[in-house]
Amino acid sequence: MWSEDKSFVFRISLEAQFPDDYDGPHDERAWLREWETQIKPVLIKNLFDTLRDYPAWKSHVRNRGISPTDEIEVAMVRDFSSAS
Repeated sequence: MWSEDKSFVFRISLEAQFPDDYDGPHDERAWLREWETQIKPVLIKNLFDTLRDYPAWKSHVRNRGISPTDEIEVAMVRDFSSAS
């Protein structure tokens, strides 16, 4: 079977800024917890909701051994081998 592929990167960089008198991570990085528990799950859900609108493409999360706190890869496959 012939196979072709292409990668596309959608990168989100997170940054928290604090006043000059801030004295370290006393909030235990609450801003990062907000990303992990509230924002990121909604983004992933919305992404897959959108991808379901294209049933010819099969989409799934692919784990390449990198922690999901650092990377989530979504693999999309369109199979033309069974087309008539």
